[in-house]
Parts: sequence; structure tokens; C-alpha cells
Amino acid sequence: MAYQALELHIAHHVADIRLNRPEVLNRFDATLHREFAAVLNRLNGDPAVRAILLTSTGKVFSAGGDFELMRAAHDSAGARRAIIEQARSVLSALTGLIQPIVVGLQGPVVGLGATVVLACDAVVAVKTASLSDAHVAMGLVAGDGGALVWPQAAGMLRARRYLLTGDEIDAERAYEFGLVTDLVDTVDEVAPTAAKLARKLASLPPLAVQGTKRALNQVTQIRAGEVVEAALLHEMDTLTSDDLLEAITAFHEKRRATFTGN
Repeated sequence: MAYQALELHIAHHVADIRLNRPEVLNRFDATLHREFAAVLNRLNGDPAVRAILLTSTGKVFSAGGDFELMRAAHDSAGARRAIIEQARSVLSALTGLIQPIVVGLQGPVVGLGATVVLACDAVVAVKTASLSDAHVAMGLVAGDGGALVWPQAAGMLRARRYLLTGDEIDAERAYEFGLVTDLVDTVDEVAPTAAKLARKLASLPPLAVQGTKRALNQVTQIRAGEVVEAALLHEMDTLTSDDLLEAITAFHEKRRATFTGN
């Protein structure tokens, strides 16, 4: 399969997935939603793949959601259903994956991009990177997995603090909070360090690694059953709000948004 938003290379039992559209900040538009879920589903259970490495190109790992997709969802029930189903498919692919996945975080990651990162098994980040979920700041409920993965990674109180404000967390503080597992000093160290960890995982007994991953997945899937559908429904509701359009317009006009609760 040919991909537009990412690259896939497999060697020595490691699958290397690289987000490759820095010109749009590797945003999760319809194309990346579709291709990312598809590539994970393709790799899941492949005996030739014992570990997965996820990296990105450019200065930003992922800027999160696509404003044009949000505008379309505001105006169309069909588009709203599609964006929610896309989020569902990405989360399902991540929480069902039996091979461990290591992320190399070379820059900021936002929104659904942060959800993807925090749903993985190890996060190698440069100290200058950052994580945030700005759904609330954009007038949206953090419905596409934030309410699932942030409490699991950082604990409920810190998850509430950062999901409810959308504030950014620098990588060093994220390491202290448990959102990052390995810190490096320079961008050039990110990919090699993450690749080394992925190769280590690939060298371990695959039945043991994958059995452990399946058990850990069950914990996440139980929690997902409790929160994800409710969060997605709440997000769908806010996709119709005037506050969403105000947030997008204010962002483009580089001004402070004025929200009305409508």
C-alpha cells in the first residue's frame, strides 16, 4: 500500500513508521487518520514485526487536528460522524496493537497527536519538545482519547489540570509526570535512541513481550470502555458550537477568543 502522510520501512523485525508531511505540521487530517489506523492494523500480529518505531519529520511531531476538518464537521452531521469514526479507528488500532511501539518525540505534539504518543509503550523526547491537548482551548471536548490516555500516564489530578486548560507541558516536566520515559539533550539523539530501544524490544522473546502487551492492553481497553464513547459523544456535540468557530477565527486572526457557551 502506498501512503501519502507517512512512510513505512521494515527491517530486522522493527517497523519504522514516520509521519512525513512537515509542510502541514503532520496534522491529523482525514488522510493521516485513515493511513495511521491502516498501517497499525496491517502490522498488528505480523510475525516479521516484533517492535514498532514511530517518528516524525520537521520541527513539529504533530500539530493535532485539522481546522478545515473541524469547520466541515461544524456544518455537516455526516462530517461529524466521519471525524468521530476516524478517532474511534485510531484508538482501536492503538489499544489493540500487540507489538510494543516506541515514539521518538523531536518537537511539540498537540491534541490527537499527543493522544497517540501517550497510547504508546515508551516515549523518547528531546528536552525542548512539549506535549499539550488544546481541545478545550479550541472549544472542543477532549473526546478523541485524551480522557483515556492522560490519566493513565500522568494520574487523574494532573490529567484534569492539563486537559481542562490545554496548557503545554515541556518535556522535562513531562518526564517528571510520567508522560515521557526517556529524555535526550538534542534533536539528533531522538531517533537513534528510540530506534535502539525498539531494537532491544525486538530482540526479546516475542511471545513474552506480546503476551505482556496484551495484558496491558486489556487494562487500557477496560478503561476505554468506560470513557471513550461518552467522550466522543460530548466532542460531537461541541463540534456544532459557535465557540469552535470563534476559536478557529481567533487563532487565524492572532487575537484572544471570546467564548459565549453556545
